[in-house]
Amino acid sequence: MEHEITSRPSYAQLTLALAAGESVRSEAGTMVSHSPGIDVETSAEGGLLKSLSRSMFGGESFFMNTFHARQEAQLQLAPTLSGDIRHRELTDETLSVQSSSFLASDPTIDVDTEFGGAKSFFGGEGLFLLHLTGTGPVFLSSYGAIEELTVREGQRRVVDTGHIVAFDESLSFDVRKVGGLKSTLFNGEGLVCEFRGDGRVWTQTRSPDALLSWLVPKLPQRNPTTK
Repeated sequence: MEHEITSRPSYAQLTLALAAGESVRSEAGTMVSHSPGIDVETSAEGGLLKSLSRSMFGGESFFMNTFHARQEAQLQLAPTLSGDIRHRELTDETLSVQSSSFLASDPTIDVDTEFGGAKSFFGGEGLFLLHLTGTGPVFLSSYGAIEELTVREGQRRVVDTGHIVAFDESLSFDVRKVGGLKSTLFNGEGLVCEFRGDGRVWTQTRSPDALLSWLVPKLPQRNPTTK
C-alpha cells in the first residue's frame, strides 16, 4: 500500500492508497473518510482475552477496524490528539509502543500487550506496553511532533516518560525519579526512562499528562449538594 502523511506535524492525517485485495487495520474511531469499494469489519482483534488485556491495560480500544479494498480505493485516518504521524516498516521484529500511540498497521502485524513489571507501572506507561510484532507497515501517532533519537552501544539516553512514543526492542530501560521531592513538585518533572543498548526511541514534543495536569484544575467543580 502507498501512503501520504499531510498537515504535519500539528494536525497530521494519513492517506492510504489501497490496491484491490489489500487491507489495513486501525484503531477504532480514527477513520476520516474512504472512497467506494472498501468494506469495514469491526472485531475484537486477537480474540476476547487479548482484546480485553489490550483495552484494560494497554489503553487501546477493545475493538479495531479492518478495511478491505475490493478495488483500488483511498482511505484517510487521523489520530484523536492533535499531533504527528510516523511510518515505521517492521521486518520480522518487535516495536514497543506506548498506549494510545498505535494508529494503524498491516493486518498481519500482531498487536499485543506484555507485562512490563513495576518499572512500566511507575513509569506512567501503565502496567502494559503494546508490542507490535511481524513484518509490514506500522503507523504511529503522537501528541505534538515526533522526533527520532538514536542510542548507541555504551551510551545512555534519558527521556521523560510522558514524551515516549515508541522504542526498539533492542533497547533496555530503567525508570527513575528526577532529583528529589522538591524537583518533582517545583520543576514539574517526575519520572524518566534511561535507555541503554543500540536502537532508536521516538518521542513526542508534547505530553498528554502535562496537558491534563494543566487542564484539570481549571475545570469547574461540581457541588455535591447541588442538584
